[in-house]
Amino acid sequence: MTDRTHARPPRRLGGAALALGATAVLLAACGGGGGGSSSGGAGGGDYVSGGTFTMAFNADPGQLDPQSSAGTGLFSISQLAYDRLLAIDADGEVVSGLASEWSLDGTSVELTLAEGITCSDDSELTASDVKDNLDYVGDPANESPFLGVFLPAEATVTADDAARTVSIELAAPAPFVLQGLANLPIVCAAGLADRASLSDATLGTGAYKLTDAQPGNQYTYARRDGYTWGPDGATSDEPGMPDTIVVRVVENESTAANLLTSGEINAAIVAGADAARLEAQGLFSTEAQAIVGEQWYHHGDDHVTSDPAVRLALTQALDLAELQRVLTADRGGPPTTFAAIDPVGCPGDSVSPALPEQDVDAARAALEQAGVSRITFVYNTAVAGSGGAAAAELAVQQWEEAGLEVEARPEGAGPIQETVFGTGDWDVAWLPLNVNYPDQLVPFLSGTPAPEGTNFARIENADYEDAVARASALPAEEGCATWLEAEAHLVEDADVVPFANSLVKTFGNGAEFQYPGQFVPTSIRMLAN
Repeated sequence: MTDRTHARPPRRLGGAALALGATAVLLAACGGGGGGSSSGGAGGGDYVSGGTFTMAFNADPGQLDPQSSAGTGLFSISQLAYDRLLAIDADGEVVSGLASEWSLDGTSVELTLAEGITCSDDSELTASDVKDNLDYVGDPANESPFLGVFLPAEATVTADDAARTVSIELAAPAPFVLQGLANLPIVCAAGLADRASLSDATLGTGAYKLTDAQPGNQYTYARRDGYTWGPDGATSDEPGMPDTIVVRVVENESTAANLLTSGEINAAIVAGADAARLEAQGLFSTEAQAIVGEQWYHHGDDHVTSDPAVRLALTQALDLAELQRVLTADRGGPPTTFAAIDPVGCPGDSVSPALPEQDVDAARAALEQAGVSRITFVYNTAVAGSGGAAAAELAVQQWEEAGLEVEARPEGAGPIQETVFGTGDWDVAWLPLNVNYPDQLVPFLSGTPAPEGTNFARIENADYEDAVARASALPAEEGCATWLEAEAHLVEDADVVPFANSLVKTFGNGAEFQYPGQFVPTSIRMLAN
């Protein structure tokens, strides 16, 4: 039986998105906007509790261990069953999660867990369980992609179960450490003891629990009663929350738009040309800027792109502004920072002043001098719908005009992660990496190369690393100018080139919700009509 009530709208939360991709977080696609605006829908009208909320993902999450992959599909779906220690609100402020109290003093972090937190198997979450999570992610042998991204390397963790406290001693200053912890999924004790069990089941403290998994098709989650420790105090008893959430895998963006229009699904991220027709129908939506075009070069010695002159030439051969217009269906703009998801930790412009002008003749001459006649180009098909394929085709044409033969390979979210992190069979990759805070990018832009580390492009830029060291020693906001300086060094050296931002929208039909770069399940409100 459902109830119909006129209730307050959900709390507005932000939060970091770690997304390699850009229409859904790390290597697949980026979500719509926490802190971004919303439009359409009932705007806080009549909500009806219970029922089923169905949402579309454009890529299958794969095996479901939430600490095993930085892919968007897994990172997003993990929000349903796994909580974080902290959360970030729409203004970029740290608010409660599993921890009801927290402090940061120099290199010391202290967290106090809320009382009565239970797991989906009815066990109690303890401070020792949290310590075990942090120790697992912090051990390089476990190859968690979140080490150095959401948890600083070489952190030492202690726990006091009686006091419900977790203490973290950092090896070096980390000004955005609390924001990182707001993205790290926490696994319950049974899952920690049997990691294999997490491949097709969930063992977390989240508001929902997985009840059925059909890989490649859909995943079904049931609401947990008695959940009171959600982001900023959210509970599972909020009026309008669904009893069931179904995540359907719908790879084609136009198909997702059609299902949304017909009412077969309640939510989908639509970033390409189909967004215009959904807007015309007056559907509810959330929105935020995200990087959708970002060009990476493989710096390995056995790749032609290890030569900085070649990287510069490949950049100069392109009309980046035209690529941006095609990729975003003329709905986007040029990027200004590497960490672009709202709330942006360090706003400014590290990109546009450092980009070279297009010069096809200079590019052709440099490529001829370097003896480069062929490159391998891979791009993520999950990004920007048909606009992504059209922009990739245009880039190939422009490189061919500079005298190159281009092997272009479209790859889905899972295969492209295997290519960039595993086989290394690429010279140029289009793979947007979306985060809120610049320190979360450091392991991807420096340090241990893949497959042992996350530096999949094998970048070595001493100027970037020097600026990062100086920025890390400063309090968060005070270090922003230096963080932007670090990013500019990467663009100047053509190490990685962001070239397109877009307004990414998550549309709703029959429901309202928040979709920062990660989904907020406690924000769902089913509409009575």
